[in-house]
Amino acid sequence: MRRTNLIFAFLAIAVVLLAADRSSAHFKLNQNVRVHHVVHSENDLDVFLRIPLSYVVAELVGPEGLDGLPVPAPYTYNQIEDGVVMHYVDQVALRDDPGGLALLAVGELSLSVEGQVPTASVIAMRLHPLGSEPGFATLAEAKNALSAKDVFPAGDETYVGDVMLDLHLRYATGPVEDYALSYSSDPGLTGQEDTANLILDYNGDQVRTYRATGLMHEPISVSGSATAAASTFVVEGIRHIIEGPDHVLFVLCMIIGAVNLHSLLARVTGFTLGHTVTLILGFFGVAPGGDWFIPAVELAIALSIIYAAVIAVRPPERNHGDLKAFAITSGIGLLHGFGFSFMLHQILRVDAPNVWHSLLAFNVGVEIGQLMIVLLVWPLVLILRKQPGRIWVGSRAAVAACASLVAMVWVVQRAEFFL
Repeated sequence: MRRTNLIFAFLAIAVVLLAADRSSAHFKLNQNVRVHHVVHSENDLDVFLRIPLSYVVAELVGPEGLDGLPVPAPYTYNQIEDGVVMHYVDQVALRDDPGGLALLAVGELSLSVEGQVPTASVIAMRLHPLGSEPGFATLAEAKNALSAKDVFPAGDETYVGDVMLDLHLRYATGPVEDYALSYSSDPGLTGQEDTANLILDYNGDQVRTYRATGLMHEPISVSGSATAAASTFVVEGIRHIIEGPDHVLFVLCMIIGAVNLHSLLARVTGFTLGHTVTLILGFFGVAPGGDWFIPAVELAIALSIIYAAVIAVRPPERNHGDLKAFAITSGIGLLHGFGFSFMLHQILRVDAPNVWHSLLAFNVGVEIGQLMIVLLVWPLVLILRKQPGRIWVGSRAAVAACASLVAMVWVVQRAEFFL
């Protein structure tokens, strides 16, 4: 009975993972990164902000009109494409009144100092179609992006989801050390919970980099503390491995395949060394640059889970078993490290300030996340091993089978995308 219940539990987990595919968004969203450069001066805080335009206008879509289409959000218009409502930038409205769009964006961002919210002045605004947007990773790049001649370059029809909005805002705060940033908007976009928020704080010669995920409804406190800044990247490293089902399943198979604590440490150490190397190399661009590479790595990660599940249920080797496990998990760790670096590349540029601090903190977070999984699962493994032999063997086989089933689905999906 216990074995049956355990099998059903893991099958339920597999069903949840398989059903985790999200529905399509009402608004097309091709970028979910927000970058904030905050510069201290004697009397002001200057904020250079890059945000996807969809985040500003999506929740302003009105109810369905007489024509059966929703009332367009400000600075947009609708068209039906293949039976789906698509949203485009209204270039005429932007040309006639660009300041109104800037005020919409300002109204959603809250910068508070000791509980007080100073008024923001809009210094400059520019919009850039994805693919032609200037860099925004450094303060110099942000200033350059906002110095473009046109507010929005005239051109072909452009999806709202394919446009980035850059703003230069100035808050009359006086001398400030600590402040908090948050947003009030909820655009209702698929993927918005994964929004990558980067805050770079410039105070004299000191630069601190903060990282947060989501809509930032809860304020992010910014101070001169290097520890506070690094801790935000530690949290993101933990989130990435805990919320990444492919990484979780591999670590799970790695744990159930270990015959004792010494064997587990060999596997964990190998995986750690492997992914640390390629996380750093991949982040700094020491990797193939072809379009095929990322899909190939994602496919290989899915295959690695199947392989880890198979060797987890094989009888342990008496001679050199730990050494072989170390070598295998080190090699697989190289694959997963590239996967970590792909995610990190979305939120942090190589030339960003304090890049090594942020990179190290993120990697520490990945290790903490991995350790959390080990600490949760390993005691359960020890308990099951004390039960009659068939219970442990059956439980381990059930876990390996569920992991393989999920990974096989990913293999098919990722192979199709790769090909």
